Amino acid sequence: MPHRNEAGDNIITLNNAKIVQKNFMVLDNVNLHIQRGRFCYLIGKTGSGKSSLLKVLYGHLPLKNGTGNVAGFKLETLRAGDIPNLRRKLGIVFQDFQLLTDRDIEKNLKFVLQATGWDDKIKMNDRINEVLSSVGMKTKKHKMPHQLSGGEQQRIAIARALLNHPELILADEPTGNLDPETSNDIMTLLKQVAQENNCAVVMATHDYHMIQNFPGEAIKCEDGVVSMMDTAELFE
Repeated sequence: MPHRNEAGDNIITLNNAKIVQKNFMVLDNVNLHIQRGRFCYLIGKTGSGKSSLLKVLYGHLPLKNGTGNVAGFKLETLRAGDIPNLRRKLGIVFQDFQLLTDRDIEKNLKFVLQATGWDDKIKMNDRINEVLSSVGMKTKKHKMPHQLSGGEQQRIAIARALLNHPELILADEPTGNLDPETSNDIMTLLKQVAQENNCAVVMATHDYHMIQNFPGEAIKCEDGVVSMMDTAELFE
């Protein structure tokens, strides 16, 4: 595949990148290096460029200037035909779950597997059971999404993100619609996922209380600039 190359231990590499949305420069001179297995928050005020940065990482926005590499795919030369292959390397978790409401959980997950090239029914069934077990939801596979709580739906969304053994999970405000206790459960699960699967997790959040409970490192977007920091600095 011509647009794939290796980037050492880094699952994300951005060098002098410019993030542009609708001809407006959101972030400039972005330099970012995230290794496999790391967990990083993505923080910043509303409108600071967090979602735009995530969209560049999963190929929804083109990289206008600079160079970038995500899971071995060069972002500056990424073509439309490469994007499905890139996204097979990623797991994406959204704030609003984005489950298909007209089918049960098993069929939600089967839909994703079929869309990403799986065709062996036994292997699909085994993988669905594996990911549901890993998030504590194996007994819920015949439930409809509306029969599940918000926390349960988000666990299913994480299971869906794990289906194709991702090298990187991008989570955009995954606890934004959840109560504090459930948010803590989801955080614990995401940290566990990163460790057990040796995949990096980048999680956009506004929830500083949760960050205080689960300290770590953060990518901060502020005034068009991206910087790395220890979350302890937020509370000094």
